Amino acid sequence: MKIRVSAVQYHLHTIHSFDEFAAQVEHYVRTAMEFETEFVLFPEFMTTQLLSIGDSSGNALSINDLPDFTDRYVELFSRLAAETGMHLIGGTHVVRKEGKLYNVCHMFYPDGRIAEQAKLHITPTEVHEWELEKGEDFKVFDTDKGRVALITCYDMEFPEIVRIAKARGADVVFCPSCTDDRHGFYRVRYSCHARTIENQIYVVNAGTVGSLPTVDFMRANFGQAAILTPNDIPFPPGGVLAEGEIGQDMIITADLDLDLLYKVREKGSVTTWRDRRTDLYTDWS
Repeated sequence: MKIRVSAVQYHLHTIHSFDEFAAQVEHYVRTAMEFETEFVLFPEFMTTQLLSIGDSSGNALSINDLPDFTDRYVELFSRLAAETGMHLIGGTHVVRKEGKLYNVCHMFYPDGRIAEQAKLHITPTEVHEWELEKGEDFKVFDTDKGRVALITCYDMEFPEIVRIAKARGADVVFCPSCTDDRHGFYRVRYSCHARTIENQIYVVNAGTVGSLPTVDFMRANFGQAAILTPNDIPFPPGGVLAEGEIGQDMIITADLDLDLLYKVREKGSVTTWRDRRTDLYTDWS
């Protein structure tokens, strides 16, 4: 079975209304639909663009204002998923639950269901500047194209959580990310490559590009979307099915062949999933 996926290099720039945000999102979704994509991944913190709308005095909104857009965000992505028949992974959006803020990845099904996965590992900036909370549970999600996981940015730097995703049957991990410089970008990118090798899975990664000059901690963005594979003979030697141009406003698309994963797990050049030494270290399943 094959799955066609797209990843968005979402361009952050100052806007003046929610309608502008909605139009930009719809542009990417309609573009992916023209490629007959089945899953579209947007990046982490894409909705911080809404903070640039500002208040009545012209000042940018704060992270505490972002949850006020949740209903419109959900309505927008739910409508587009239903209209296009695609699974839309709406990057992450900051939501408020019981008075606390969480960075949550949402997947919108064509039939109206919404899957949510809060980010589990929080960066120092998210903790000290935005006072975000850690997610408390981890799930994988069934779709009509197989089981997938939603693992956000910094979470990819912790091998255990991806091992759990694979043990629970996920063949594809969608990783929305947001990094402000090369160091952060390559930390996430190299981690994504490592997770494909360790678990013999696909990883789809999307990042932010552009700049929000009035929004604290979103002034700089360094991103490149990529669709990554294990490093074995059926796949590209570098483990890259597709990648964007660094820093450009664009969308990339590729087909994921699940049958190839099953073959390399059984008799690839290496069989990393099967050969893990659970007699020496914990099996995170």
